[in-house]
Amino acid sequence: MSAKTRQDSIIEILEKQGYVTVKYLTEVLHYSSATVNRDLNALQSQQLVVRKYGGVELVRSSYVPVYFRAHKTRVEKKYIGKAAASLVKDGDTIFIDGSTTAQCMEQYLIHRKNLTVVTNNIVLAAKLSGYDVKVVCLGGTIVEAPSMLYGTETVENAERYRVDKMFFATSAVSSDGMIASGVYDLMLRTVAKRASEVFYLVDHQKIDQPFNSIFCDLGSVDCVISDYTFSDEIKAKYPKTRFVTVEIGENG
Repeated sequence: MSAKTRQDSIIEILEKQGYVTVKYLTEVLHYSSATVNRDLNALQSQQLVVRKYGGVELVRSSYVPVYFRAHKTRVEKKYIGKAAASLVKDGDTIFIDGSTTAQCMEQYLIHRKNLTVVTNNIVLAAKLSGYDVKVVCLGGTIVEAPSMLYGTETVENAERYRVDKMFFATSAVSSDGMIASGVYDLMLRTVAKRASEVFYLVDHQKIDQPFNSIFCDLGSVDCVISDYTFSDEIKAKYPKTRFVTVEIGENG
């Protein structure tokens, strides 16, 4: 088992248990205390866990690091990403934002022909550039390591491109259709104005999570792709928006 796999397992255990001892981890993972301690030190250096009282717990913060967001509901995000990628055609120019949800489209796009991807996600850009995909990275400053870029340069560069399809995600959406705002609002608005179609990706755990301000509502997007089934009332409220419900467990 690689260090990365062990550390992922530790995060999974902590998400379920909250707090555990080093002894507990050695017994569950079947590794020596020296190995487990090395992994805990690595996770602590990334500010993902905090060690106390002979054990360890997750860092509690209003800000959720990219690592956690990628790890959380990763199965659901995979299927949402697959469903989103299925809507991309050969020859399309698309925008994929820096979100961990939209990044899951990557593995399902590599066989598209004459595809151009515009993104503010440098990790996604690097991965797709290894295939026969034209990649445009918008540039800017890394605001969320290791992947997400943003700043005046990012927005200015976004104004240069028109895309066939825009794919994005946010931290939350209310069950009545209000989409949460965030750091990247200006870039997303800029891209949306130049997109023929706008797709919003959201997993069920983001439904009705608290947020302070609204980016837009579901009527502002052309399609919502989610493993959550929105009510008939919401669909009637936004009749021009298409709702795609992803069934988790379909053949991947």
